[in-house]
Amino acid sequence: MSHLKALKLTSAVPVRATADPVQRAREKMVAALAEQKLMAEAKIAGQAFTPTHIVRRKNAEGQRVEVETPKRVRQGWFTDAAGKVFFVLRYAGKSIDVAKDKNAIEVGELAALPAIIDTLVEAVRAGELDAQLTAAAVERGKMLRKAK
Repeated sequence: MSHLKALKLTSAVPVRATADPVQRAREKMVAALAEQKLMAEAKIAGQAFTPTHIVRRKNAEGQRVEVETPKRVRQGWFTDAAGKVFFVLRYAGKSIDVAKDKNAIEVGELAALPAIIDTLVEAVRAGELDAQLTAAAVERGKMLRKAK
């Protein structure tokens, strides 16, 4: 008797996790905003924020191994001369205009930043920034194609 006859065989095609580029852009932005929120909360609490990620490197024997290294995350907020905190939304290496010719959100003080980031996450999930994210991705694609 064949062992394969005991199994249920079918033809299946794997589905990509995010085939929709707009949904992928939203997910990337939500992940970046989550990192910004963690960084802001650590700054408010007076703690160090050191995210890590896994990279592949060659060890002394020449084998490729996975190593956890610190990840560089750019701070998304800044303070002006008057002491007000502003948050700039960035995607694909560029700041995004949240509204026409308005690229920053006035936060006031740093303690209010996590709540503003939560509002931005809800706006991204609702699709309110899809046009800006798509335009930034297209511009980044043009820049990368030109370099080749």
